[in-house]
Amino acid sequence: MTESPRHTPPVSAFAALHQAGEPLLLPNAWDYTSARALAGQGFRAVATTSLGVAAAAGLPDAAAATREETLRLALALGSAPLLLSVDAEAGFGDDPDEVAEFARELYAVGVVGVNLEDGLGPAERLAAKISAVKRTVPALFVNARTDTHWLGDGDTADTLARLDAYQRAGADGVFVPGLTDPDRIAALVRHLGVPLNVLYSPTGPSVRQLADAGARRISLGSLLYRRALGAAVEAAAGIRAGRTPGGATPSYDDVAGLLPPPA
Repeated sequence: MTESPRHTPPVSAFAALHQAGEPLLLPNAWDYTSARALAGQGFRAVATTSLGVAAAAGLPDAAAATREETLRLALALGSAPLLLSVDAEAGFGDDPDEVAEFARELYAVGVVGVNLEDGLGPAERLAAKISAVKRTVPALFVNARTDTHWLGDGDTADTLARLDAYQRAGADGVFVPGLTDPDRIAALVRHLGVPLNVLYSPTGPSVRQLADAGARRISLGSLLYRRALGAAVEAAAGIRAGRTPGGATPSYDDVAGLLPPPA
């Protein structure tokens, strides 16, 4: 028997964002202040980026190394005025029950969604994790990611077979990063019974084009973290060269205002 959550997260509100007139544009944060700042810009939901969380902690991404960092961030943000979805890589383990327990811990601190990826491993393995999570915390929105276009060659038959397995296992949405062709997105949407999530790329179709193709969730992935890192390095190099940095610079008070009050 699982424990009762500290409070009941508004998961239904998060699920509803996948069915609204406009698709859910989901920015990905890497720490407490980036999540709060994005929420402050009117984004009703914010996700985490596994790369950003791992890089900020000096740990490898996609190596099941950031379980505690991910849970710590979720705990810090659980009571914040935003809907939080967590990138949990492949669930930080291969045992479905252990993955389900991690999902329960996330839900207990206020998380409304979780992203689980297959890494091109056996579809049955991720399907078992999805089933275990949905049995343990049925209200949690599970977004199942296949890496057929991210790590593989984008084989259509393999993509469809994997997504079918994840739908049958109970996934509430599916994610195909690396899929950018609007026609292929539209064809996939016609096949699916759950919302399709795709990854925005500055070199790919616009948000409007992705929406027109039928995508119901458009994630920014690690883009914002990488842009922030690039801007910091560019500013430091520019100052060294005698230039005044451009772009938006939040004040000390702006950042301090995003932080929780002292205990």
